[in-house]
Amino acid sequence: MKKLSIIVLISGNGSNLQSIIDSVEAGQINGQITAVISNKADAYGLVRAKKHNIDQRVVSHKDFNSREHFDLALSETLTLLNPDIIVLAGFMRVLGSALIQAFERKILNIHPSILPSYKGLNTFQRAIDNQEKEHGVSIHIVTPELDDGPAIVIGRYPILTDDTISDLQGKGHQLEHRMYPQVLRWLGQGDLQINADTIMFQEKLLERPIEFEYRETT
Repeated sequence: MKKLSIIVLISGNGSNLQSIIDSVEAGQINGQITAVISNKADAYGLVRAKKHNIDQRVVSHKDFNSREHFDLALSETLTLLNPDIIVLAGFMRVLGSALIQAFERKILNIHPSILPSYKGLNTFQRAIDNQEKEHGVSIHIVTPELDDGPAIVIGRYPILTDDTISDLQGKGHQLEHRMYPQVLRWLGQGDLQINADTIMFQEKLLERPIEFEYRETT
């Protein structure tokens, strides 16, 4: 089976990138990361990529006078690399509809909430303020409307009475670092298929997101 060609877009530390790199190198994903692209030249995720001999690219939004021009440059880079799947892993730029449509149903994002609840920013604080009993993580297909594409996988974790934003981030990361490699594993082995109008999982129509179980750490 052909190896999945993966491009990862980052803006910062790249901990999700590292989890994907580790899974690829362990032979758990039938794929390869062909490039890591950052909109910030000082993103530590680029250092991670270099350590593993992965092509690093910088397309800085600061070099362009509009989001449209930035999107065009990023789109040109992606077109040349021709990936099977584009993974947004802490990429802190909102992509324009033209770029998203150019790579329709090829872009995945990870969002720190159980979509469709808590779209947008500050999800942890909003969940705490609303005294929610649980929060979570979603991996979804990117569409032109922010955080609105269909979710493939969700993970839930409990919110305890004294939990802080940092506590919730930690719980979320524990799920994220398992969820992204698993989704790419399914894609690489053909268990997960993202088609123009459907998502198929193990040859059945995926009617609701697959749920990941949170594991308490000691």
